[in-house]
Amino acid sequence: MLARSPSESLQQGRWFKLIGGASLHHLPSVRNLAFVFTAAGADCIDVAADPAVMRAARMGVAAALEQYPDITTPWLMASFNDGEDPHFRKATAIAHTCPSDCPQPCISSCPPLAIAATETGISIHAQLCYGCGRCEPLCPHDLIRTENYRVAAASTMPQLVAMGVQAIEIHTRIGREREFASLWQQLSPWIGSLELVSVSFNDGRGLADYLQAIVAEMQPLPRHLIWQVDGRPMSGDIGAGTTRATLRLAAKVLGLGLPGFIQLAGGTNPTTMPKARQLGLRVAGAAFGSYARQLVAEATDPSENDRPPLASQSPALAEAIAKARHFVSQVKGWPEPEELPPAAIANDPQTALIPFGPSGFYS
Repeated sequence: MLARSPSESLQQGRWFKLIGGASLHHLPSVRNLAFVFTAAGADCIDVAADPAVMRAARMGVAAALEQYPDITTPWLMASFNDGEDPHFRKATAIAHTCPSDCPQPCISSCPPLAIAATETGISIHAQLCYGCGRCEPLCPHDLIRTENYRVAAASTMPQLVAMGVQAIEIHTRIGREREFASLWQQLSPWIGSLELVSVSFNDGRGLADYLQAIVAEMQPLPRHLIWQVDGRPMSGDIGAGTTRATLRLAAKVLGLGLPGFIQLAGGTNPTTMPKARQLGLRVAGAAFGSYARQLVAEATDPSENDRPPLASQSPALAEAIAKARHFVSQVKGWPEPEELPPAAIANDPQTALIPFGPSGFYS
């Protein structure tokens, strides 16, 4: 039976989260992404922890629910960080004048089209930039930098909760016990009113001890808890192979017996959930960012998406919804996975580097 609520999706392993981008502040893009993926059946819309951005996401969700009253109402999620993190940064130009012979690879490498050519160089649209960082190493003249920032949780959270936010995500790293504890204390007055808390992290030495420390800090645990295994951040649109890192990390974390659900992220694309099920990794589902946004890019193009109306009758949005529904159905429509023995996985050359770990939900 298909889920009729985000909570049921988690329980059934059919959870689909759209990562709008913790640093994406372009309001029309956020609104249209929320509209398209709500109409497609997403369980969660994850956006920047900014009241204006959240308001735009709410507009998109409300418009989709009005036009498609039978779809599931997704949870709105706001993302926070306890320190430096690639999801919380913006590209800036040290100089706006480029040498006349510069091929400007930064422009073609920018997924959200945040970099544009000018008569003398480039300009960077800060609201469109979501911090993927691809432009910085490609600049032949070292004229682009990425600047990190931290969300002010204590002052932002009351506004977001008043707007109806049901979920939050905390981006953290190994070794930040004190930073995580500080952020958790700032968020704790509102944890009880939320449906979900997600903790996003990368792999590394000492991961098991760090996650256990976080579990101890979060007592009593939130209503729903997700461990977001962020294998290769913001890379899902690069190629199918980017998903291997998140599958390896998921297998590792599943073996730790943590309370809550495991959710894939970082390099996720259409190969992710089928491969996870082939491997017998009983994860709750997956979050999709770069790939999902590129899939519907025409409908969220900054040169087009300021134009009303926000309706599926718009040709670009109608096509985007069709694409998004097909994509979401790959997560929600697959049959229950069958366990594969370790030998079968070891003999698969595409997944030979992914260690086989215990499967099953942990509670």
